Parts: sequence; C-alpha cells; structure tokens
Amino acid sequence: MKMLNPYILIPSYNESRTIGDIVKALKIRGLKSYVVDDGSTDGTGAIAAREGAAIIRHRTNLGKGASLRDGMAAVLREGCDSLIIMDGDGQHRVEDIDGFLRKAETTNADMVIGNRMNEMSSMPYIRIIVNKLMSGILSKISGCDIPDSQCGFRLIKRNVLEAMKLESSNYEAESEIIIEAAKKGFKIESVPIETVYKGAPSRINSFLDTLRFIAFLLRIGFKK
Repeated sequence: MKMLNPYILIPSYNESRTIGDIVKALKIRGLKSYVVDDGSTDGTGAIAAREGAAIIRHRTNLGKGASLRDGMAAVLREGCDSLIIMDGDGQHRVEDIDGFLRKAETTNADMVIGNRMNEMSSMPYIRIIVNKLMSGILSKISGCDIPDSQCGFRLIKRNVLEAMKLESSNYEAESEIIIEAAKKGFKIESVPIETVYKGAPSRINSFLDTLRFIAFLLRIGFKK
C-alpha cells in the first residue's frame, strides 16, 4: 500500500504566538502546510507565510466551518491524497502525525480522529463533560465508536474530502464531517494523541457551542 503524503490544514484566528513554530516544525518534516487566516488582527498570516505556509485569507472572522471548507477546497485543487487538520494554538503535537498515518495504513481507514480522552488530567472539567456528551450522541448517530468527536486533530483521505458538502460555519462543522463521512459509508477510526494545554483560554464557548450543536442535530434530523 502506498504511504499517504498528507497536506496539513491549520484553521487559525489570532495565533501569532504559536503558528510560526508549528509551520516550521511541519516544514522540517517535509510537510506542506496551508494556514487559513480567519480574519486575524495579530499578523498570524504573515508569520505563517514567512515560515513557508500557503495562506488562505479571510478579511473577516467567518468561523471554523468556513475555514475548513475553504481549506479543503484548496488542497483538493492541489491534488492531495489526504489531509491532516490540526489547530494553530499549539495544543496538537506535530510528532503525533506519525500515529495518524500508521493508523490509516494499518486499518485502511478513510478518516482518523485524534482521541484525547485516555489522558484527561489537564483537560478542563467542563470540557470533559461536554465532550463525553457530544461524543456519545455522535457515536449513536454515526454508528461508529467516536471517543473524542470534538477533537480537531484528524486525518481525512481525498475520497472523503470529495464527498463533503459542509454547511456549518462554526465548531459544529467537526461533527458534521463525522456524520457526513459515516452516512456515506466511510471507515472512521481513532488514535490516541497527547494534547498540550498551555493555559490560554479556549475559543470554544461550552454553552454557546453546545446550543449550536443542538441546533445542528435538529437541522440534520429535519434533513432525513
């Protein structure tokens, strides 16, 4: 089986403190990175470009779903065989990419999702509760065991990307990707990862994004 040669997609909003080191580490490993600068005001795009990333710029902040859609379209045009999505805040370790590639190779999975739930000691308690709730619901809807449905670190093969028609604009887009992939019969696996919490506040609003998740579930329910 041919080894995957993934492009790396990093949706980013005001990540000037961390984005340069991430892009630099990816470049050292020979990985091409695409940074979606989602209306940043702190020079995120310029820093990423200086380190060698391709930049997709939004003039205003459009949300993670819009960043994912635009990033996916860009890498498909470039002819990628797979995509790895990771966050720009430094919580995802570049070294864990090897685990995604091994998992995809050994299981022939079409999508591999990072799983942070084996080691939750540094994860904020409210995030644990919300994540377990959402992951349980997503696992039931998708018919797959998804222990960490809200993890943004994931590998997606080209055949899945080509089948995606995402509508969500915010963090619920990550759930939409799982449901779309499962609905179309793609194989989904998970791989343990280490998450590095650096004390910066999360941009996920547990209350607001839970409401958006509920609205998303209602929307897909009406689409059935």
